[in-house]
Amino acid sequence: MLNQRSRFIFSALCFGFAFLYVPILLVIIYSFNDSRLVTVWGGWTLKWYVELFNNENILNAALLSFKIAAITATFATIMGTMAGFVMARLKSFRGRMLFSGMIASPLVMPEVITGLSLLLLFVSLQDFIGWPSSRGMNTITIAHITFSMAYVAVIIQSRLTEINDSLEEAAMDLGARPLRVLWDITLPIIFPAMISGWLLSFTLSLDDLVIASFVSGPGATTLPMLIFSKVRLGVSPDINALATILIAVVTIGLCVAAWITSRQNRSAN
Repeated sequence: MLNQRSRFIFSALCFGFAFLYVPILLVIIYSFNDSRLVTVWGGWTLKWYVELFNNENILNAALLSFKIAAITATFATIMGTMAGFVMARLKSFRGRMLFSGMIASPLVMPEVITGLSLLLLFVSLQDFIGWPSSRGMNTITIAHITFSMAYVAVIIQSRLTEINDSLEEAAMDLGARPLRVLWDITLPIIFPAMISGWLLSFTLSLDDLVIASFVSGPGATTLPMLIFSKVRLGVSPDINALATILIAVVTIGLCVAAWITSRQNRSAN
């Protein structure tokens, strides 16, 4: 009975991993397909990668998306860390319930509603104060920071909740000022969580299509928007090549983050 149960669990596990990773593997393989038809194998080639790097529209969209994602992740991590610190350390203050709701609402709000509300906000600001003069990179970045910050706040709050306050209290008993305690004790402990929040914000920004479609303007086409417009006309091999490069970038980022986290944990121990 135990062996049958173990085989069932192992089979379910293999099926789950295959369901997740086989499509990704097929995308990578077909990015080297010599045939223009995605479903017909025509041999191995690198011409789609050459064509991809010669496509100025894709390169500009990719550069814009990575720039927005990097700025979004940085500011979302800073602001989300402050919000998570308030939620974890200040247990009771007037308006805590409202503050908690404002932090959690972007997590459950449909992206269509978020995008529409931000669009109306930017249009109203343009009418009243003349800013933003046009919708583009700045409005997309602000919109991405708005919802990415909530994810970082939840991660930081969970990490701070697990930390024993005695470390910080002992440092203050020894004469350390609160700012010194923050820099020398609290931040090094939550640094892996901050790295995780940065990577999550970067991925969310790089992957966003719905909200960016609402708050973008002419000349500000992100990579997901460009891919979506091209896929509507049919998947081409250069899209598979682009997806393969993105998979490689994400994999390298995860490996670097895992290495930093592992090194940080070894230093802490």
